[in-house]
Amino acid sequence: MTILCVRFQLPPTREAALPGLLGLLEDFTPVVQALPPDAALADLRGAERYFGRDAVELASVIRVRALAHHGVDCAIGAGPGPMLARVALGEARPGVTCAVPEDAVTEFLADKPVAALPGVGAATARILCEYGLDTLGLVAAAPLSTLQRLIGAKAGRELREKAGGIDRGRVVPDGVSRSLATERPFTRDELDPDRHRRALLSAAEELGARLRALDKVCRTLTLTVRYADRSSTTRSRALKEPTAHSAALTRAAYGMYEALGLQRARVRALALRAEGLDPAEQASYQLTFDPLDEKARRIEEVADRARAKFGPHAVMPGSLAA
Repeated sequence: MTILCVRFQLPPTREAALPGLLGLLEDFTPVVQALPPDAALADLRGAERYFGRDAVELASVIRVRALAHHGVDCAIGAGPGPMLARVALGEARPGVTCAVPEDAVTEFLADKPVAALPGVGAATARILCEYGLDTLGLVAAAPLSTLQRLIGAKAGRELREKAGGIDRGRVVPDGVSRSLATERPFTRDELDPDRHRRALLSAAEELGARLRALDKVCRTLTLTVRYADRSSTTRSRALKEPTAHSAALTRAAYGMYEALGLQRARVRALALRAEGLDPAEQASYQLTFDPLDEKARRIEEVADRARAKFGPHAVMPGSLAA
């Protein structure tokens, strides 16, 4: 067992703490892949040799450090590959690591429902169950031609391999920097749309500043609205062009918020996530010849220099509104 899938027990108001927790995993291995909003994969092959401990023992150390340094418990699944570690995570609980032994993979998977397999959505699971293939053991034993007829040639072949315990996946270490998140909780359940918009403006400006500090741009913005009853709504929007421009992020955030049509909603928190991060030097943007846009970008440059010199609070939130 060399791969861990770690889910940090983050409350909704602490989703933005994920990058710091990923750094904890990077103390053990550089091969870490984020699974937002609260999980990550870690390849511990090198760490096992370096520390002289197996993955399950290292999982215990990771759990203790997460509690000691961040006050966050975690559930951990361990397996020979990323897929198996993710399936194991489904049976893990805080304080106990669920491990899939290499010599018992088939037995471990056999009685699992087909939906437990990463990548199997509700539609695929429904089709398989209609034909009596409701467990991974039955899928692994089914003729390949039957699976391909039901869900397609490539999907059927891959599903049969995975159900039989063949895990060809790998941990992609660039996942850590593929998203940035920030959240604006309210001190009380907030009904005022103007306060919602001010929170979104502040969050968008923070994301823009962080992206520019990292020389990154994002291609997608995701808005999560958390309500008083602990339910939430999430919407994503692909941006017209990759950007780190706070005004563009703010416009996208406002657009998603307004499209929700919230009427007297009791909002507990608003969160924004910038996803699909790429190096800024590889991005291009359409020239608008808009003097207001150019002015906003120049103001951003000045504000970024002020933050770099005097700290992140040198510029008040909302002061860069275009």
